[in-house]
Amino acid sequence: MDRIKHKILKVGDDLSLHVAEIGSGGNAVVFLHGFPEIWYSWRHQMIALADAGFRAIAFDYRGYGLSDPPPHPDNTTWSHILDDLLHILQALHLPKVFLVAKDFGARPAYLFSILHPERVLGVVSLGVPYVPPGPSAFHKFLPEGFYILRWQEPGRAEADFGRFDAKTVVKNVYILFSRSEIPIANENQEIMDLVEPDTPLPAWFTEEDLAIYGALYENSGFQTALQMPYRSLGEVFNLPDPVVKVPAFLIMGGKDYSLKFPGIEDLTKGERAKEHVPNLEVAFIPEGTHFVQEQFPAEVNKLILDFLAKHT
Repeated sequence: MDRIKHKILKVGDDLSLHVAEIGSGGNAVVFLHGFPEIWYSWRHQMIALADAGFRAIAFDYRGYGLSDPPPHPDNTTWSHILDDLLHILQALHLPKVFLVAKDFGARPAYLFSILHPERVLGVVSLGVPYVPPGPSAFHKFLPEGFYILRWQEPGRAEADFGRFDAKTVVKNVYILFSRSEIPIANENQEIMDLVEPDTPLPAWFTEEDLAIYGALYENSGFQTALQMPYRSLGEVFNLPDPVVKVPAFLIMGGKDYSLKFPGIEDLTKGERAKEHVPNLEVAFIPEGTHFVQEQFPAEVNKLILDFLAKHT
C-alpha cells in the first residue's frame, strides 16, 4: 500500500479532490467507487494493474473520504461527478483512459463514455450493468422498507446512521451488501437494525480495512453520500443517443443481491443488454457478492487485465 501515492487536485475555485495513483506505464485506468466504498476499495486492482504496466488512478468523489465536501451537499448531482472526472483527466493530462467502476460508479462511467467517447478506451463495471437513464421505478416494485427508498427519505437515514459511529455504519452496510438478499426493513424497523451487533465481518474484509473505511467516513460523514447517489436518482439526462458505443465489460458476482432488482437480470443476461451496449462482454464469478473486487481480487484482476489487453 505504501507504493500508492496521494495528491490533491483543485476542481474549480473552491473544491479539492483526493486522488490516489500508482504506476507510470502506458494506458491509464481510472477507478470510480460505489457506496460505502472509497478509493481504498480498489487497492487490489490498482497494484495489480500497475504491476502489469498500467497507470492506475482512483479518486474520492466530492464529499467522500479525503475530498472536500461540495459547497451545497444537498444539490450534488451525477453531473458533478462527470465534471469532476473530466477535470481530473485534464489535470493529469490524460487524453484517453479506461474506466473501471463499481456499484453506482457504473452510471457516471457509462455516461462519460457516451458524452466523451473520444476520451474512453473502454468501460468495466462491477456489480451494476448499464441502465439507460430514466425515471426510477423502485417504488413500483419494491416495498417501503427497501433500503434505497428509505435512504431517499430526508432525515431518515441520518437518524438511523446517527445512532452509531461511522465505523459501525460502514460495517453494517458491508455485511448487508455482502448477502444475496436485497436489504428490506419491516415497517417499524430501520435498515441498520437488519444487522445484529455481534455479526462478524465477511472473511475477506479485515478489521484493518474497516478501520481505514471508518476513519475516512468519520472525516466525510454521510451527507453527500446519501445525496449522491440515492437522492439524485431522478436526475434527467437528455442524451441524443443513450447507447454505449465503446467496448464494455460487466463483471458480476453470482450471489450479488442487485441481480434481484427489477429488470437487472435482463440487462446482464438478456438481449436487452446488447441493445444498449452492443460491444458488451459479461463474466460471472459464481460465489461472488456485491463486493466481488475485494472478495475475489485475483479473479477480478485477471478479468480486467484480459479486457484491457484486448482493447489496448
